[in-house]
Amino acid sequence: MDDCIFCKIAQGRLGSFIFEDDELAAFKDINPAGPVHVLVVPKKHIPGIREVKEDASIIGRMAARAVEIAAEMGISDTGFRLVVNSGPDGGQSVQHLHMHLLGGRPFGWPPG
Repeated sequence: MDDCIFCKIAQGRLGSFIFEDDELAAFKDINPAGPVHVLVVPKKHIPGIREVKEDASIIGRMAARAVEIAAEMGISDTGFRLVVNSGPDGGQSVQHLHMHLLGGRPFGWPPG
């Protein structure tokens, strides 16, 4: 999508990557909620988790990549949080499927 900020980033037109392959891109969040805040996105435009249907396996690949990034960033042993928001009440501000990797500090429960 031409107007999707995450599509532009995933296509390499904006920003820089922590990780990239043919299917996924990962980059630092511009408004971090912790010392580590990385977004993992599919390069294919999928508006959100509700629309993932035939691409459902992408969620597993996003999570696996986030776990690898957590290890690379040194937060794997102390713990981290993976979050996928859905819709405005769920906190999704960009209509492109993305997974947040958060870590580097303790997080409370419940979130929000």
